[in-house]
Amino acid sequence: MFELPEFTTLARQMNDALRGKTIRSGELGNRPHKFVWYNRSHDEFARLTAGTTVGEAYAKGKWLFVPLETGYVLVLGECGGKVLYHPAGTETPEQYHLFLRFEDGAALSVTTQMWGGMELYAAGEEYSGKYVRGMRTTPVEPGFTFDYFDALVDEVLKGPKRSAKGLLTQEGFVPGVGNASAQDILFRARLHPRHPLTALSAEQRRTLYDTIVDTVNEIIARGGRYDEFDLYNQRGGYVRLMDSAAVGRPCPKCGGEVEKMQYLGGACYVCPHCQQ
Repeated sequence: MFELPEFTTLARQMNDALRGKTIRSGELGNRPHKFVWYNRSHDEFARLTAGTTVGEAYAKGKWLFVPLETGYVLVLGECGGKVLYHPAGTETPEQYHLFLRFEDGAALSVTTQMWGGMELYAAGEEYSGKYVRGMRTTPVEPGFTFDYFDALVDEVLKGPKRSAKGLLTQEGFVPGVGNASAQDILFRARLHPRHPLTALSAEQRRTLYDTIVDTVNEIIARGGRYDEFDLYNQRGGYVRLMDSAAVGRPCPKCGGEVEKMQYLGGACYVCPHCQQ
């Protein structure tokens, strides 16, 4: 699944490759997928995208926003798969969930293997979607300060009991962080996924905050995680410390054996010595 670092990488690459291009034709998926949601009919999407010029793309949370200069915004998010650029004269996929052909012959294809949104909003309404509306501050925005994070933890503590993993991956408390990058954040912060928020010391809060910011920015700097692909179908350069490949191997810090557990709807990879 794409997280904030991958969409940030895609946005930067789109601005280099697509900004200023004019769309000749736009199509929604020719491959049925009941877990891909659209907010336009095929005919409507084609009519609203044809002849439009691509503006400056940007990422926010697990969403990618691509403004079109006729007053619409293409919004992609909560998905995994591939968003690929195809230069003029190169092969394009036969199956896709969204496809744009540009006047110069280049193309953009979007496919997803799981689920996701591919929607087109009138400008000004792009934050009205279910999973975008009311999005909190992301770890790469100036407003994501320690004071903000400290207040966020206090706010979350007023609700149902939460764990360290729950803070990172549930309810959009920290937009753009998913289960994958949460594993490394928790490992680096020396917190077990089940660690109760009520038991976080002031020092642990600060460490967790610093680790969130540092980890997200490192993944961005490396072009995303190694198991996701960029606009040119190249793997990201960030190799996760704690993933399925780490199970049974020595912990990179203490040498103990890394273990796998299931928690909050997904797999967790932990060092039982470093993350007690």
